[in-house]
Amino acid sequence: MKRLNADSPTRYDRLTMSLHWLTAALVIFLFASSQIWDQLAKGTPLRKGLQSVHISCGILLAVIVIGRLLWRLSRGRRLPPANQGMMNIAAKTAHLALYLLLLGQIVLGFLFRWAQAEPFNFFGLFDVPTLMTFDKSMKSVFGGLHENVAWAIVILAGLHAVMALVHHYGLRDGTLRRMLPGRDAN
Repeated sequence: MKRLNADSPTRYDRLTMSLHWLTAALVIFLFASSQIWDQLAKGTPLRKGLQSVHISCGILLAVIVIGRLLWRLSRGRRLPPANQGMMNIAAKTAHLALYLLLLGQIVLGFLFRWAQAEPFNFFGLFDVPTLMTFDKSMKSVFGGLHENVAWAIVILAGLHAVMALVHHYGLRDGTLRRMLPGRDAN
Protein backbone atom coordinates (compact mmCIF):
# COMPACT_ATOMS: atom_id res chain seq x y z
CA MET A 1 0.00 0.00 0.00
CA LYS A 2 1.28 3.47 -0.84
CA ARG A 3 2.13 5.73 2.06
CA LEU A 4 -0.02 8.81 2.49
CA ASN A 5 1.28 12.09 3.79
CA ALA A 6 -0.21 13.42 7.00
CA ASP A 7 -2.61 15.74 5.13
CA SER A 8 -4.00 13.03 2.81
CA PRO A 9 -7.50 11.80 3.62
CA THR A 10 -7.67 8.17 4.68
CA ARG A 11 -11.42 7.73 4.30
CA TYR A 12 -13.94 8.38 1.58
CA ASP A 13 -16.13 11.46 1.87
CA ARG A 14 -19.43 11.25 3.76
CA LEU A 15 -21.61 11.25 0.66
CA THR A 16 -19.64 8.38 -0.91
CA MET A 17 -19.94 6.39 2.32
CA SER A 18 -23.65 7.15 2.66
CA LEU A 19 -24.41 6.12 -0.90
CA HIS A 20 -22.34 2.93 -0.47
CA TRP A 21 -24.18 1.85 2.69
CA LEU A 22 -27.60 2.86 1.30
CA THR A 23 -26.87 0.73 -1.77
CA ALA A 24 -25.89 -2.21 0.44
CA ALA A 25 -29.02 -1.88 2.60
CA LEU A 26 -31.31 -1.63 -0.44
CA VAL A 27 -29.70 -4.61 -2.17
CA ILE A 28 -30.14 -6.71 0.97
CA PHE A 29 -33.77 -5.61 1.38
CA LEU A 30 -34.61 -6.12 -2.31
CA PHE A 31 -33.13 -9.61 -2.37
CA ALA A 32 -34.71 -10.63 0.96
CA SER A 33 -38.13 -9.26 0.00
CA SER A 34 -38.17 -11.26 -3.24
CA GLN A 35 -37.24 -14.42 -1.35
CA ILE A 36 -39.95 -13.79 1.25
CA TRP A 37 -42.80 -13.14 -1.17
CA ASP A 38 -41.95 -16.35 -3.03
CA GLN A 39 -43.06 -18.13 0.15
CA LEU A 40 -46.38 -16.25 0.31
CA ALA A 41 -49.56 -17.27 -1.49
CA LYS A 42 -50.17 -15.43 -4.77
CA GLY A 43 -52.66 -12.60 -4.65
CA THR A 44 -52.48 -12.05 -0.88
CA PRO A 45 -52.34 -8.44 0.35
CA LEU A 46 -49.03 -9.09 2.14
CA ARG A 47 -47.40 -10.45 -1.01
CA LYS A 48 -48.73 -7.60 -3.16
CA GLY A 49 -47.67 -5.02 -0.56
CA LEU A 50 -44.18 -6.48 -0.33
CA GLN A 51 -43.89 -6.46 -4.11
CA SER A 52 -45.03 -2.84 -4.21
CA VAL A 53 -42.41 -1.81 -1.64
CA HIS A 54 -39.82 -3.87 -3.55
CA ILE A 55 -40.61 -1.98 -6.77
CA SER A 56 -40.43 1.41 -5.02
CA CYS A 57 -37.13 0.50 -3.35
CA GLY A 58 -35.85 -0.68 -6.74
CA ILE A 59 -36.64 2.75 -8.18
CA LEU A 60 -34.90 4.35 -5.19
CA LEU A 61 -31.89 2.09 -5.84
CA ALA A 62 -31.84 3.31 -9.45
CA VAL A 63 -31.67 6.93 -8.30
CA ILE A 64 -28.96 6.14 -5.73
CA VAL A 65 -26.80 4.12 -8.13
CA ILE A 66 -27.01 6.80 -10.83
CA GLY A 67 -26.25 9.50 -8.25
CA ARG A 68 -23.41 7.41 -6.89
CA LEU A 69 -21.86 7.00 -10.34
CA LEU A 70 -22.20 10.71 -11.10
CA TRP A 71 -20.66 11.62 -7.74
CA ARG A 72 -17.83 9.12 -8.18
CA LEU A 73 -17.03 10.36 -11.67
CA SER A 74 -17.20 14.04 -10.77
CA ARG A 75 -16.56 15.04 -7.17
CA GLY A 76 -16.19 11.95 -5.00
CA ARG A 77 -12.98 11.64 -3.02
CA ARG A 78 -10.38 9.51 -4.73
CA LEU A 79 -8.05 7.54 -2.52
CA PRO A 80 -4.90 5.75 -3.61
CA PRO A 81 -5.39 2.02 -4.22
CA ALA A 82 -5.42 -0.01 -1.02
CA ASN A 83 -3.53 -2.79 -2.80
CA GLN A 84 -0.96 -3.27 -5.51
CA GLY A 85 -0.71 -5.75 -8.37
CA MET A 86 -3.25 -8.51 -8.76
CA MET A 87 -5.20 -7.56 -5.62
CA ASN A 88 -5.73 -4.06 -7.01
CA ILE A 89 -6.81 -5.44 -10.39
CA ALA A 90 -9.19 -7.90 -8.71
CA ALA A 91 -10.70 -5.14 -6.55
CA LYS A 92 -11.20 -2.81 -9.52
CA THR A 93 -12.72 -5.63 -11.58
CA ALA A 94 -15.11 -6.58 -8.76
CA HIS A 95 -16.21 -2.97 -8.28
CA LEU A 96 -16.79 -2.53 -12.02
CA ALA A 97 -18.73 -5.80 -12.14
CA LEU A 98 -20.92 -4.70 -9.21
CA TYR A 99 -21.72 -1.39 -10.89
CA LEU A 100 -22.52 -3.11 -14.21
CA LEU A 101 -24.67 -5.74 -12.49
CA LEU A 102 -26.55 -3.07 -10.52
CA LEU A 103 -27.20 -1.03 -13.66
CA GLY A 104 -28.27 -4.15 -15.56
CA GLN A 105 -30.54 -5.18 -12.70
CA ILE A 106 -32.22 -1.78 -12.66
CA VAL A 107 -32.90 -1.94 -16.40
CA LEU A 108 -34.16 -5.53 -16.09
CA GLY A 109 -36.46 -4.52 -13.23
CA PHE A 110 -38.14 -1.88 -15.36
CA LEU A 111 -38.32 -4.19 -18.40
CA PHE A 112 -39.78 -6.99 -16.27
CA ARG A 113 -42.42 -4.72 -14.80
CA TRP A 114 -43.38 -3.26 -18.18
CA ALA A 115 -43.61 -6.80 -19.63
CA GLN A 116 -46.10 -7.60 -16.86
CA ALA A 117 -48.28 -4.81 -18.30
CA GLU A 118 -49.39 -3.70 -14.84
CA PRO A 119 -49.16 -0.10 -13.60
CA PHE A 120 -46.73 0.65 -10.82
CA ASN A 121 -45.79 3.65 -8.74
CA PHE A 122 -43.12 5.03 -6.43
CA PHE A 123 -44.34 4.68 -2.82
CA GLY A 124 -47.79 5.86 -3.98
CA LEU A 125 -46.41 9.31 -4.80
CA PHE A 126 -46.48 9.08 -8.59
CA ASP A 127 -47.12 6.53 -11.32
CA VAL A 128 -44.20 5.28 -13.38
CA PRO A 129 -45.07 5.68 -17.05
CA THR A 130 -44.87 2.72 -19.39
CA LEU A 131 -42.09 3.57 -21.82
CA MET A 132 -42.10 0.22 -23.64
CA THR A 133 -44.59 -2.52 -24.28
CA PHE A 134 -43.67 -6.14 -24.74
CA ASP A 135 -45.24 -9.39 -25.74
CA LYS A 136 -46.36 -11.22 -22.58
CA SER A 137 -43.83 -13.99 -23.34
CA MET A 138 -41.02 -11.56 -22.46
CA LYS A 139 -42.26 -11.48 -18.87
CA SER A 140 -40.61 -14.82 -18.08
CA VAL A 141 -37.42 -13.88 -19.97
CA PHE A 142 -36.97 -10.60 -18.10
CA GLY A 143 -38.08 -12.18 -14.82
CA GLY A 144 -35.54 -14.99 -15.14
CA LEU A 145 -32.74 -12.59 -16.01
CA HIS A 146 -33.74 -10.28 -13.15
CA GLU A 147 -33.53 -13.20 -10.70
CA ASN A 148 -30.19 -14.49 -12.05
CA VAL A 149 -28.61 -11.04 -11.90
CA ALA A 150 -29.92 -10.64 -8.33
CA TRP A 151 -28.10 -13.81 -7.32
CA ALA A 152 -24.93 -12.63 -9.08
CA ILE A 153 -25.09 -9.30 -7.22
CA VAL A 154 -25.63 -10.99 -3.86
CA ILE A 155 -22.77 -13.45 -4.41
CA LEU A 156 -20.34 -10.77 -5.61
CA ALA A 157 -21.40 -8.33 -2.87
CA GLY A 158 -20.96 -11.12 -0.33
CA LEU A 159 -17.43 -11.73 -1.59
CA HIS A 160 -16.84 -7.98 -1.45
CA ALA A 161 -17.91 -7.95 2.21
CA VAL A 162 -15.80 -11.02 3.03
CA MET A 163 -12.74 -9.41 1.45
CA ALA A 164 -13.34 -6.22 3.46
CA LEU A 165 -13.30 -8.36 6.60
CA VAL A 166 -10.16 -10.21 5.43
CA HIS A 167 -8.46 -6.86 4.96
CA HIS A 168 -9.63 -5.63 8.35
CA TYR A 169 -8.98 -8.69 10.51
CA GLY A 170 -6.42 -10.63 8.46
CA LEU A 171 -4.27 -8.09 6.65
CA ARG A 172 -5.01 -5.27 9.13
CA ASP A 173 -4.40 -2.71 6.41
CA GLY A 174 -7.19 -0.19 7.02
CA THR A 175 -9.13 -0.94 3.82
CA LEU A 176 -12.46 -1.38 5.61
CA ARG A 177 -11.97 1.79 7.67
CA ARG A 178 -11.83 3.79 4.43
CA MET A 179 -15.60 3.24 4.05
CA LEU A 180 -16.48 3.76 7.73
CA PRO A 181 -17.17 7.18 9.25
CA GLY A 182 -14.35 8.72 11.24
CA ARG A 183 -12.32 11.85 11.74
CA ASP A 184 -11.34 12.24 8.05
CA ALA A 185 -14.87 11.77 6.71
CA ASN A 186 -15.86 15.25 5.57
